[in-house]
Amino acid sequence: MPLDRERHDRSAFGCGEVSLDRYLHQQATQDIRRQLCAVYVLAERSSGRIGGYYTLSASSILPAQLPALTTKRLPRYDSYPATLIGRLAVDDAFQGMRFGSWLVNDALSRSVQISKRLGVHAMVVDALNDRAAAFYRRFGFSAFVEDERRLFITIADVRSLFPTPRPGAETP
Repeated sequence: MPLDRERHDRSAFGCGEVSLDRYLHQQATQDIRRQLCAVYVLAERSSGRIGGYYTLSASSILPAQLPALTTKRLPRYDSYPATLIGRLAVDDAFQGMRFGSWLVNDALSRSVQISKRLGVHAMVVDALNDRAAAFYRRFGFSAFVEDERRLFITIADVRSLFPTPRPGAETP
């Protein structure tokens, strides 16, 4: 759900990475107000305690950053539209409970929904470290040509993870 400064308690959040903690505590609501990104949280309903969060914003990819196999079938544009997971963090108290996976899946699903209304070729993430990069690779993200920690996944590949139900098909 979107971060709501009235409902969600940001003060107790701590993931162990100072930059990610500081962002949620001090900058997230300013970025939302300035329309620089959207911040989504996984939070307890009763207390509003945040177990994890991520940000989404618009981005673009230069063709030279992508592997040749990826650009082979694309038109020759100066850049391709993308969504960016700018930050993603899970509170220390919720580590090991698959909150990170839930957050990534939610971000991927939202990107597919966005792509139905706006041109989006891929989703991009700048992994903070090698461990984070390995985490994103498990979801199908691939490295950019010259940066092993800058990763992408095409929206076409994401759609295969979240197939659209056929009209008239039952949904669980």
